[in-house]
Amino acid sequence: QVQVVESGGGLVQTGGSLRLSCTASGLTFDDDVMAWFRQAPGKEREGVSCITRQLGKEDYADSVKGRFTISRDNSKNTLYLELNNLKPEDTAKYYCATFGTPWKLVDCPLTDAPYNSWGQGTQVTVSS
Repeated sequence: QVQVVESGGGLVQTGGSLRLSCTASGLTFDDDVMAWFRQAPGKEREGVSCITRQLGKEDYADSVKGRFTISRDNSKNTLYLELNNLKPEDTAKYYCATFGTPWKLVDCPLTDAPYNSWGQGTQVTVSS
């Protein structure tokens, strides 16, 4: 059973920065993906960024490219997301998610479907 716990959200002004963290326990597959999703009130959940374990392949949503940076510390099973130059439209609840595979991954998806372990989320609010 994989457990995922996020931390690091908060209230920040436009242009500010935050760092989110996510720790996953119980990861057992040869490779896995850890990702960040977000959901704003009244909107569908969207993939923000993802990263694979073995090759460190990353992907970002167009809306955050150049502003957000994903990274992970495999020794700690911890995922990070640096959020810079934040905008009011980044306000959302941010979720960490993961799934594992028995084969090496060459990319990672930003769609919900493959992810089978989710955290409870951490709120990010950007004031204008």
